[in-house]
Amino acid sequence: MKKIPKIGLLLLAYIAFIALGLPDGLLGVGWPSIRADFSIPLDSLGMLLIAGTMGYLTSSFFNGQLISRMGVGGLLAASCGLTGAGLIGYTLVPSWWMMVGLGVVAGIGAGAIDAGLNTYVAANFGAGLMQWLHASYGIGVTLGPIIMTMAVNRMNSWRLGYDTVGIFQLILSACFLLTLPMWKQGERHPGSGEPHRLTDYKTPVLETILQPRVWLSLLLFFLYTGAEVSLGVWVYTLLTESRQVSPETAGLWTGSYWATFTIGRVIAGLYARRVGLHTLLQGSIAGALLGAVLLWWNPVEIVSLIGVALIGFAIAPIFPGLVSGTSQRVSPRFAANTIGMQMGAAGLGASLVPSLVGVLAKNISLEVIPICLFGLFAALWGLYIPSTKHS
Repeated sequence: MKKIPKIGLLLLAYIAFIALGLPDGLLGVGWPSIRADFSIPLDSLGMLLIAGTMGYLTSSFFNGQLISRMGVGGLLAASCGLTGAGLIGYTLVPSWWMMVGLGVVAGIGAGAIDAGLNTYVAANFGAGLMQWLHASYGIGVTLGPIIMTMAVNRMNSWRLGYDTVGIFQLILSACFLLTLPMWKQGERHPGSGEPHRLTDYKTPVLETILQPRVWLSLLLFFLYTGAEVSLGVWVYTLLTESRQVSPETAGLWTGSYWATFTIGRVIAGLYARRVGLHTLLQGSIAGALLGAVLLWWNPVEIVSLIGVALIGFAIAPIFPGLVSGTSQRVSPRFAANTIGMQMGAAGLGASLVPSLVGVLAKNISLEVIPICLFGLFAALWGLYIPSTKHS
């Protein structure tokens, strides 16, 4: 592939990852208005989240097979179109159960975008550019609430927020369709003598599932995402209800977690190549462990707050770094399938682990939260080391 088209596709991938984060930022702000419109109870939100997760897990699990049949460009065009249609559909249906059904559709599209772009960047670019891809998601998550806030407060319509993002997704779908020839230029032709890329292998899903190293890799994503989301979900409650930190200060430092998280990915993109992926990941996990210790120790308030910010900065490179290193852990022929499965494992970890931490906090003490974080990061480090050693 020529250099300029390849850079153009990378920029398009970054924009698509911003778009991937946008819907995740809409729901929290829009939920009170959505609930009022459909006259449904507060906990009905779980139905939509479960529906979206089901769709996400389905498409991400079969990522490798979808890419082998449709190509990366074709898959991204279809998935952006599907996501856009689902989001716009939210604003048109008259019943709540229909919106829940469309949640599956939007989830399928989001899972395919996530897994497809991760696979493409892992196959064609280095670890540094993978870090920036995931930093782009942070931009989308930040912009989503702003878009919905303007829609609700200025136009008194949560539907306008979803329509705006849905139209953006459809425009992206058209961009992927128009650039299909450019995506196909990057495909390897049989007998050409070119080295295989991750997207060139046609490995059956069942064969991939039977690999023990694949399961080890899935567990890494389950543990990491569980720890990341657990801190984001529970740190405010820990600081305010157990440690009597003022709500304003706790809110500021909870925000600092996501701020240092995004900054960490931007910076990691600059030095990932210099320090090496393996060193970067080990250093990140070590930093997260130190932050968890500070949060657990808590001799004075500022130590806890520094621990929160440190964890956010330290863990930032881990997820994209693990994606970039997939082929080294499981071998290239299983990598495309594994990347999709890893996205599914991450989704499960993001929902199950914080729930378990919440149960422990309710039945024991909120102070169990930093202990759980330390245990999760320690387990992550303990499993990462053997995952890098080839038999």
